[in-house]
Amino acid sequence: MKAVALTHYLPISDPESLFDARLPKPHPAGRDLLVRVEAVSVNPVDTKVRAPKDNVEDAPKVLGYDAAGVVESVGEEVTRFQPGDAVYYAGDITRPGSNAEFQLVDERIVGHKPETLSFAEAAAMPLTTITAWEALFTRLSINRAGGNRGDSILIIGGAGGVGSIAIQLAKLAGLVAIATASRPQSQAWATQMGADHTVDYSDALIEAMTQLGHREVDFIANFNNTDDYWGVMAELIRPQGKIVGIVGNRDPLDLNLLKNKSATFAWEFMFTRSMYQTADMADQGHLLDEVAALVDAGKLRTTLGQTLSPINAANLRQAHAQVESGRTIGKLVLAGWR
Repeated sequence: MKAVALTHYLPISDPESLFDARLPKPHPAGRDLLVRVEAVSVNPVDTKVRAPKDNVEDAPKVLGYDAAGVVESVGEEVTRFQPGDAVYYAGDITRPGSNAEFQLVDERIVGHKPETLSFAEAAAMPLTTITAWEALFTRLSINRAGGNRGDSILIIGGAGGVGSIAIQLAKLAGLVAIATASRPQSQAWATQMGADHTVDYSDALIEAMTQLGHREVDFIANFNNTDDYWGVMAELIRPQGKIVGIVGNRDPLDLNLLKNKSATFAWEFMFTRSMYQTADMADQGHLLDEVAALVDAGKLRTTLGQTLSPINAANLRQAHAQVESGRTIGKLVLAGWR
């Protein structure tokens, strides 16, 4: 099968950082699906895993943590899917990735693709949607049925892939959504996703929030830089409020800044369930099915921003470089094999 792989961890400008390869087609067993991959999305985690380091792989390693495709065959323990089903998923960081014509993935973390979306539009969603959903509804404990209606949430990184979904989910739950975005294009995108307000994170954020009339907020979802925003988040969070982050810190975080407010800080890492085979691992597959229903009902929209074709090393290197620039709006997807 065709695949894009690496053996050395190199700068993306190096033509050997990602290369076209021919690899054996895998075969499913147990709870695995063998999926014929039609489209993939590139996320910051792809670039972080590929980033320069001294490791050398003995065999070509395939990255990729978002995909949409069609079930080719199933393992003997599979119960939720059958060959021919269109699916979408974010995969498992401990296993070979989606940048290949065929991929094995545990059925418990797979959802049925939204019927109203193309494969490219669907591939834009799984990783960021799971991350945003778990961040808001699991880590921040926001009530999906409207129990927190009228509460405020600051979404740091509102025009990115996770932020674009988080804005939509926050609005479905009835929250006032304030999103950071620095450029006119990213501000327009965040507004298009449903943000009530946008603020320029490159300016003094506390002053900007004060001018908006939101000197304190009930929730903060930081999908950008934890270290740079730690002190600001401690200032902006309301007493007994909750903060969630997804980007690991470089330096120790001073939790004492949250003590007097009895504020909560939680991490969200969407690969936790598959990495540790948790008892609730199947929640992610059910989550994706629920999201598909919301999309098909017109309540959620894809966050696809740009599509490249075909899926090959040259286009994936271009996509990695663009994601590394930090200026991507929405999601960057590659579709089709040639």
